[in-house]
Formats: sequence, C-alpha cells, structure tokens
Amino acid sequence: MTTQTDVAASTLAAVSFAADLARFGDRTAIHHDRGSLSYAELAAQVESTARSLGPVRRLVALEAENSLPSLVAYLAAFAAGHPLLILPSGGGDASAALVEAYDPDVVISSAGRASLIQERREGTGHVLHPELALLLSTSGSTGSPKLVRLSAAGIQANARAIAEYLDLRPGDVAATTLPLSYCYGMSVVNSHLAVGAAIALTNVSVVDPCFWELMHSRKVTSFAAVPYTFDLLERVGFAEMELPALRHVTQAGGRLAPEKVRSYAQLGQSRGWDLFVMYGQTEATARMAYLPPDLAEAHPESIGVPIPGGEFHLEPVPGLDASELVYTGPNVMLGYAESPEDLAAGRTVEKLHTGDLARRTPEGLYEITGRRSRFVKIVGLRVDLGQVERKLTALGVAAAVAGTDEGIVAAVEGEHDLPMLTGILARELGLPRGTVTLHQVEELPRLANGKPDYPAVLAMGGTPASAGTSCSNDTRCSGGTPTSTDAAQAAAPRQDTVRLAISDALDRADIDGADTFVSLGGDSLSYVAASVRLEKLMDVLPTGWHLMQVAELEALAEAPHRGETGNKALRALRSLVPPLDTGIVVRAVAIIFIVSSHIDLFEWQGTAHVLMGLAGFNFARFMLAGTRRERLRRQLRAVVRIVVPTVAVVALGLMITEKYNWTNILLLNSLLGTRKFGTNEHFWFIEALVYILLGLAALLAIPAADKALRRWPWMFPMVLVGLDLLLRFDVIVLPRSWQGPMLWLFALGWAAAVSRNVWQRAAVSAVVLLSVPGLFPNEHRNATIMVGMLMVIWIATIPVPRFLHRAVSVLAGASLYIYVSHWLVFPLFNKQYPALAVAVSLVVGIVYGALATRAMNLVERLLANRRPSRATDAIPKEQP
Repeated sequence: MTTQTDVAASTLAAVSFAADLARFGDRTAIHHDRGSLSYAELAAQVESTARSLGPVRRLVALEAENSLPSLVAYLAAFAAGHPLLILPSGGGDASAALVEAYDPDVVISSAGRASLIQERREGTGHVLHPELALLLSTSGSTGSPKLVRLSAAGIQANARAIAEYLDLRPGDVAATTLPLSYCYGMSVVNSHLAVGAAIALTNVSVVDPCFWELMHSRKVTSFAAVPYTFDLLERVGFAEMELPALRHVTQAGGRLAPEKVRSYAQLGQSRGWDLFVMYGQTEATARMAYLPPDLAEAHPESIGVPIPGGEFHLEPVPGLDASELVYTGPNVMLGYAESPEDLAAGRTVEKLHTGDLARRTPEGLYEITGRRSRFVKIVGLRVDLGQVERKLTALGVAAAVAGTDEGIVAAVEGEHDLPMLTGILARELGLPRGTVTLHQVEELPRLANGKPDYPAVLAMGGTPASAGTSCSNDTRCSGGTPTSTDAAQAAAPRQDTVRLAISDALDRADIDGADTFVSLGGDSLSYVAASVRLEKLMDVLPTGWHLMQVAELEALAEAPHRGETGNKALRALRSLVPPLDTGIVVRAVAIIFIVSSHIDLFEWQGTAHVLMGLAGFNFARFMLAGTRRERLRRQLRAVVRIVVPTVAVVALGLMITEKYNWTNILLLNSLLGTRKFGTNEHFWFIEALVYILLGLAALLAIPAADKALRRWPWMFPMVLVGLDLLLRFDVIVLPRSWQGPMLWLFALGWAAAVSRNVWQRAAVSAVVLLSVPGLFPNEHRNATIMVGMLMVIWIATIPVPRFLHRAVSVLAGASLYIYVSHWLVFPLFNKQYPALAVAVSLVVGIVYGALATRAMNLVERLLANRRPSRATDAIPKEQP
C-alpha cells in the first residue's frame, strides 16, 4: 500500500517534463520506424507503463536503447518518481555488474518491439532519498560500479537550460545519433521533450544512407555529434548535402580540434545552420557550457560560457601554475554512490570540481588548458600529456598520448620517423630519451564513442591501464560506456576473433573500434567470408552488421547469449539450424544451378538474372558510403577485381582453345561481337555488370547526381529502373542491345537494399511482378527470377543446417571465379559424367578464387606501401 511518504517522495522525484507530456496534446512527439506518436499517445503509453511499476517508489534498472519501448520505460520511471539506474544496452558484463552491485527492484530490458519488465521483488528493498531520480555510471567504472546520483530538479533544470540556449521550439525535430544510455544522448531527448519538440528515433550511423533519408523525410532540425562523428561526416560528403530543415549541429563528448570547429562553423554559416560546441560531464547531468555560434569562428578553442543558471569560477591548483575549473548550478549531482546504501544519501556535493584546468579570456570565455589527471611526474618533472599531444599535432602528427610516472607512451598514426620524433619530444620536454616511447599505428585506438582509448595506448608500453595515472581526457560524460581495454580484459579471445575475422576478410590490420565493415572497404565477396566467422561469435548475426562499429560487434560477441536463458528446445534448434544471410544462400544456389545448366546435369535457368539483382543489392550496401572520391575509388576497385580474374581466364582460353577473340579480352563482345549466343557470349553477365558499374561510377561522380542520391536514396534507383524499363518494353530502341536490358534488375536490387518500410519494399515487389513476366519465352525461367528477387527483397536470412554453413559460404564467396573458370574446366570431361564435371568446376573455381584474391591483395599492399608518409616532411630536422 502506498504511504503518504511514498506519494510525497514520488512527487518530489518526478521529472516535470516526463510527468506533463499530455499538455502538448496532438503535437508530434516521436517518429519511429513504424510511424509517429503524438504527445497525448506517448503520455498514455508512459502512464500505462508507470502503473505497471507499482505505487511504491522502487529502484528501476533500464537497458536503455534508442527504441520506442525503451524510451517509454525511461519516461515512465521519471514520471512516477522511480529512481532510474541506466544499464548499457544489450546486457553483457557491465550490465550484470551493475545489477549485482545495486540489486534493483525491477529490471527492464528490450524484447523486440516491447519491453520485458522483470519484477525482482514486491515493493522495494532499498531506502531511496526523496530527491533521487537518476543513476548514471562514470567512465571506466564497470569493474567496481561507481554511480553519479542525479536529482529530478537537476535533470529538469539542465533540460530547460539546454532548450534555452539552443532556442528549441515546438517545431524542432532531433535525430538520436547518440545512445540513450549516454548522458549526451539523454540530454537531447530531455531538452526536446521539455519544450514539446519531436524526437526521430534511429539506431543507424551517419555513414548509412538511411540516416540522411531520415533527415529529409522527418525534416530533422538538429543532430548531436562527438568528435569522431565529424570524421564520419567528412566520409559521407556532409559539406555538400542540402539539408533545408537543419537548424543546428551540437558537439560535445570531447575536444574538437579548433580547425574543425572553425571549418564547421563556417560551413554552417554558408548552409544556414549553427554549430554549438558544448562542454559537460555526467556529474553536471550533461551540459555546463556552450560556445555561442557567432563566436565559434573567432574562438574555436573555447568552451564558451556557462549555461543559463550555472556559474564557473577558477580555483588555483597547489603545485601547478594553473587553475581548476569549478562549476555551480542546479544541475550539479547530489553526489556519488558506490553501494546501495548510498542511495539514501542526500546532497553531498554543492560545487563540481571538473578536474579540468582552465583560464578565462578577456572576452569572458573559458578555455580548457589541460587536465589535472593528465599530468605525470617523470624524474621530478611535471608533464602535461595533453600538451604532448598538442606538440605532436603542431608537427603534423596525429597521436594519442598516455603515461605514468615511469614514462610517456604515444600511439602515432601513419608512417613517420619515430626515432626523430622521440628525440624532438624528449628534448623539448627535458626528459631522458628512454622515458619516451612511440608506437606506429594505422589508426589511433578509439572507444566505442569515438574518443581516444588511452588505456589501450598505455598498454602498448607494456603497462596495465590500472597501473598508470589517469588515461582519460574529458570522458566522464560517457554514461558508462566501457573502454575497449575493459572489454579486452573481460573477453580477450572473442574480441580478438571479431577483429581477426574482419581483418582476414579484408586483408588489413588497421582496424579501429569505431570503424565499420563498409568504411574499411568491405564488398560483397569479403562480406561472405566475414559473415561466416562472425556468426560463430553470437546467437544471431544482426541485420546490417556491416554498418555497425567494430566495437559494437565486439560487445555483442562478449555479451552472454540471450538464448542461454531461453527455451532449451528452441535453443537446440537454433544451434542446429542457424540463420544465414539470404544473399549468401542465393549466390551459392545460383552458381550451382548456372554451372549445372551449362554442363547439362539439369536445366534451371534464371538464376543469373537473380544474381544481377543481388549485385545491385550489394552495390547499395557496400559501394555508396563515403565521399564522392572514396566511393569512386571503391567502385573502381570492385570493377578491377571483377575484370582482372575474368580477363586472365579469357586470355588463357584464347591461348589453349582459340575459342575467344579480342572482343572477349576487352570485355566488349556484347557491344562489338556476334549477337548469337555461343562461345563468344560466355561472359555476357560479366560484361553487363562491368558496364553498369562503370556507368554508375561515372554518373555518381557528377555532383548533381551525388546530391540527388543523398537526398532521394530510394527514388534514385527507382528512376533508373523506370528509364531502363523503356528499353525492356521497346519504348526506346537502341541500335544495339545485348541479351535484353539488365540495369533495371540491378537497380531493383539497389532499391530493395535501401527500402526502409513495407510500402517501399511492396513498390519494388510490384515492379518485379509487373516487369519480369514475358522477359523470356520460358515462364519457368521468369518465375525463378521473380521468386529470387522477392527473396532478396523480403527475406533477410534463411535457416540453414550448421554443417552446411561453411560449404554454402565458400561457394558464395567464390561464385564469380567459378562462373568465369568453369567454361574452361567442364569441356575436359566426357559428357557421360556431368556430375563429376560440375564438382570439379566448383572446386577449381574455389581454388582459383583463393589464389586470385591473394594475388590481388598482395598487389594492393605493395602499391599501398609505396605511398609516401603523410607528415614526415612537416617534421623539422633534428639538429646535430
């Protein structure tokens, strides 16, 4: 039974914006993957979930995700005054450690499109302070959970302050580019809901074309970014995008280089949006300062001014000629918690010592000059590790620097003269040369949130992270994001295997936690190899894994498998018949059918045309990320990897059989050779695919076409479908054609890959069903094409017995090589043994694929090694 004390405490701990959602009525509150919710509808769902939590205040733990059920549970706890403990999404060791340490009364986790509410006891087993509303982890505390205690009043005050300086309006729409479990991402949701604005829920990365489709379709006015996000924005050509609804981009979560602040501030001015550089920590709920956009270009190194209602002052640090930045305001935490008993405590902190060293400029702006915990004392000399990084930056060297009182360890990105750099640093810092150690890396190690992974850097020097002084730099607003070192300690073999699977598939070692398979240059062939390895590490390889960060995949591999607690029979069945990517299955089956039909083992035509649609599907998945230059390079690389092994086989065939001619060598037979199908037409599929890829590479290199693609990612390929169907139905007749037009099938696969709702997939399916009939006189062949295309459109995975996974994946990965080589293999066998001819053709193609891939990888490495160093010339020569 609820007591008066319970009611009073709930009222005091309720967060106002969550309790008053209904006041905004029919205004749109949430855009999600199935539609939109008004504030009235959201309020009803929040109220229903709040009732299910019971009338007594309880400690509620939530696995926070960017999903509607998770957001509703988050708001329900706030509205009803239940203190909320935020757990990392997806479960795992970090989540389990928090649950074990704080013993919550209720645990809420994701269960598809609903939330699973686990009641761990009736009522509550805790004494909860009346003001306590939210518990967030501090960075790196997953081993021994240390939580920040936040009050309802502080959360509300910070949301209002952010809304005020950003000038948020009811018509604004924010995209959830950051996790709800991260205090920065949480503050975006809070501040927008506080003023009746809308949230566009999404989990997709900014490198995914679907994100930019969302920006346009939902008329998104703002998105939040951490420093690494800006690297990704450069990859996708953000500077060239037309985003008429965008009002502002916010940045926090670490220091953004001043030159980037200035560059994006100028870009925003030219494009009609503002850049807000912000500063905050979990201990201040989220935000403490912001840099007014009109000052960003002139003062890009500044964190700006305190947020409305907050104040800064500087306190001298004993032993240092510097001052620490101290913040006061209503959003300062109540204090820390290290055990459940601390949840009964009231306010123990009145002012927040940020740990950052700062100065105040004559203009009244604040600048961070260093961090107290980023100082080490080597042979009696204090060394600012941040200053060491800045010295290297001034030399044109990207680096992450960690250290202990024993010495400095730096990870240096790219190829540089490390002995020379070591000498320069030691001399300028006044340190013995032996105390400075530099390690060359392809890319700086980063955490899942994009910040430098200083514990990993420290470990390069052979020093455990726990043995050093602080290795963090403005990472306290992580909302409990575990470091990659934490993950490595928890499950090193699996983490290594995740990276090793991708490394082996792509034949590269420069893999960072923030990379994605696509950003690393993955294509449809390497996708197959990586999929087989990765699926062994988790219950189900998630759809779209190729767009997930490596660190996210590692977290999935490290997390306890959800199936371990499920129905034993279902778990056993899934273990025996796990799902496999539909594209992989289709490629394997298609190549068997193609070869078998050519050898007359049996006849089943149409699968080659399905493969053309699948080629378009994979083109959309792997060839469209990045800037125009990066995309063009990736597309031309794909063409080379198709042309080289094909031409090699044709050249061999010309030498030993004389069946082919120069039009085959140049892959021009479809344009210049005979139109009658025969020996010279063996490679029609390869020629058509190469023509399409080259044509699209040229088209998308045009700025206007690139801009159109980014604005209309689904409509763009559908327009190509329509244009080529004019040829398909002879509305336009060209002087010469080959085997019927093929671009429309390719473009339909492309459109299927970028379809983001049922209606778009249904539209693509309708075009397939209307355009394929009559393509060939053989209706069985047409039916095969339609069924295959519909499988690609609608079915993401197909259950396949586990013992067949390896064989299916090998066949799919070698399908190109089997296709081009089988023409020379099966004629060697007597027609009385077609099954043997098929088997040998498959084996030879697999072997040829392995050798060709290894040879092309070797050539690429040799060419890459000949590229000059990016920054060596900028380093001053060491004086004798």
